[in-house]
Amino acid sequence: MTAKEILAKLVSFNILSKESNLPIIDWISDYIKSYGIDTVYVYSKDKTQASLHCRIGPSVDGGIILSGHTDVVPVKGQPWNTNPFELVEKDKKLYGRGACDMKGFLACFLSVLPKMVATDLKKPIYFAFSYDEEIGCISAPELVAHIKNYYSEKPKYAIIGEPSMMQPIIGQKGILDILTEINGSEGHSSGINKEVSAIHESARLVMWLENKMKILANSTTNQHFSPPHSTIHVGKFNGGIATNVVANKVILEWEIRSIPQNETTTILSEFEDYCRELEREKQQLFPTFKIKSTKLHPPVPCLETSKNASIVDFIFDVNGSSNVSYVSYATEAGQFAEAGLESIICGPGSITQAHRANEYISIEQLNLGVEMIDKIVYKLSV
Repeated sequence: MTAKEILAKLVSFNILSKESNLPIIDWISDYIKSYGIDTVYVYSKDKTQASLHCRIGPSVDGGIILSGHTDVVPVKGQPWNTNPFELVEKDKKLYGRGACDMKGFLACFLSVLPKMVATDLKKPIYFAFSYDEEIGCISAPELVAHIKNYYSEKPKYAIIGEPSMMQPIIGQKGILDILTEINGSEGHSSGINKEVSAIHESARLVMWLENKMKILANSTTNQHFSPPHSTIHVGKFNGGIATNVVANKVILEWEIRSIPQNETTTILSEFEDYCRELEREKQQLFPTFKIKSTKLHPPVPCLETSKNASIVDFIFDVNGSSNVSYVSYATEAGQFAEAGLESIICGPGSITQAHRANEYISIEQLNLGVEMIDKIVYKLSV
């Protein structure tokens, strides 16, 4: 199958984060096994989802992992011009949800599998497929740990094929998403002086987060990133039932995106200290006033691959690049690096097409992705 044919099949699987990805994983596994390669499932606790990995080539140290996620973001409410789960070609572009982010890269390396099997590889190539990447890179740590423990040899490199226009990316910000619940008192708004409004106190918390970002921006910067500092953003603010009712509950959902010089958990800890301070103040008026924060996923680490790392020279050789870049979004690359693999982000398509209606990958980019995988096969066979 060609990369385009495989991509059409992958796009046809309407699998969002948190949903069972077994249909697409089973299809991928069957495809790989049809070439005589064994696959390994790494199931979620409830067995409804699974990551998958396999090895092509000899059991020797120094191989490379090609990795990507199988889940996509929702299409509900987006003005698509075509069926998002049917690959449509128009003007040398392939439209479909996940075509760019990041089933295009999966299609690239799966299409080259026949050549890998037929080639006398001197070092192995591993495939790795994860789930729930779009909601916090949930499964990658367990996947990479399983790969390291399952095989007797040690892989050296990992390429996470997020859309980068085939440009090597060696740095990314870390991320942590948090849900904060504020529980105040309820009453008639005419007596606001006797109540503790969850909305009013939530506004204080939002202003603390805003001021904290300003402090970070003025104290610690990293010019590789845009913006060059850690950011804090409140994306959801839900609470209240009427203008004349003091709100007794608010839920905030917010995120921290950190440069390598800052820790997301440290920023959260400082926020928690302020929450305890606010609780002590407001509990004098309403004793059960409470603020509770919950991490929505484990912290996703930054990626800090050195320009002098050998994987940089490796990727320059196989895709013709001579420069590296940095991004402010998070990927699973930081988790592969944290596990001890030299890691880099490099894949076909543009991140500007991700998560939006009429997502597409150009045929040119898809072909460049296949070309890079072909060169990896050659490089590992000489």
